Amino acid sequence: MKEKYTLIGYPLGHSMSPMIHERLFAIPGRDAGYDLTEIAPEELEERVSELRQLRGFNVTIPHKQSIIPFLDELGESARRYNSVNCVVNDGGKLIGYNTDCDGFVRSVEDYPMDGKVLLVGCGGVGRMMAVEAALHGADLTIGIIPCDQERAAALTGEILAMKPDAKIRIALTSELDESFDVILNASPVGMYPKTDACPISDGLIEKCSYVFDVVYNPVETTLMRKARALGKKAVGGAAMLVLQAVKAHELWDNDLYTEEQVQEIVRQVEQAVAEQFPLTGGAEK
Repeated sequence: MKEKYTLIGYPLGHSMSPMIHERLFAIPGRDAGYDLTEIAPEELEERVSELRQLRGFNVTIPHKQSIIPFLDELGESARRYNSVNCVVNDGGKLIGYNTDCDGFVRSVEDYPMDGKVLLVGCGGVGRMMAVEAALHGADLTIGIIPCDQERAAALTGEILAMKPDAKIRIALTSELDESFDVILNASPVGMYPKTDACPISDGLIEKCSYVFDVVYNPVETTLMRKARALGKKAVGGAAMLVLQAVKAHELWDNDLYTEEQVQEIVRQVEQAVAEQFPLTGGAEK
């Protein structure tokens, strides 16, 4: 019998998720289907019984927190972020996880994350990236625009509550002029359609060694292009998108994948994105 999986959210629009998950199911030869299920916020409670019929499902905006009261258990990652993007049906028990953090950590696993790290942006995914960087021992600078001061201060408090010895400071990105080992962009700057924008100065790019850009629309952002032109290693958001899905399959079915298999799917995602938006690349999970 074909196992069923889905992504719930509202509205969903275009998503790369079915393509990614179908390829991940195909590698071990699983007879499984993955689709999209739009659920309006007010419908979530009445649709939970329907979700309990599935082997597992993914969760995106606006349900990442609102799904939590309907789950039976939370994994450590979901508790850490109070946010769920992957649910496993374990014999009728729904267990929530956050695999976004796994996708990020695996994307930068060969980066010196215990070095001097600049994170640009502190909302949404940036909050998770800041916490993971701090937990990995980073000397962390959160680069912000002035209106994000309050949010960055709250995030700093959260991190220090988790890791009292964390090294963390807040600075205006526009005023920074120093060297960093790693620069992480968690802001939407450079995303389609405003693909010429770059979240940091050329001087900061010159003084870093590694770049990670959460944006995968376009496949190569202006930040990544500039970094690569200077010989820096730069990874884009497609890797994180695929790797968080890989973690979901590990949780759902204990399936494991080689680095070559994962990188081939990353290439396929980037190709699909570039073909759909031929001028710049683009997509939306």
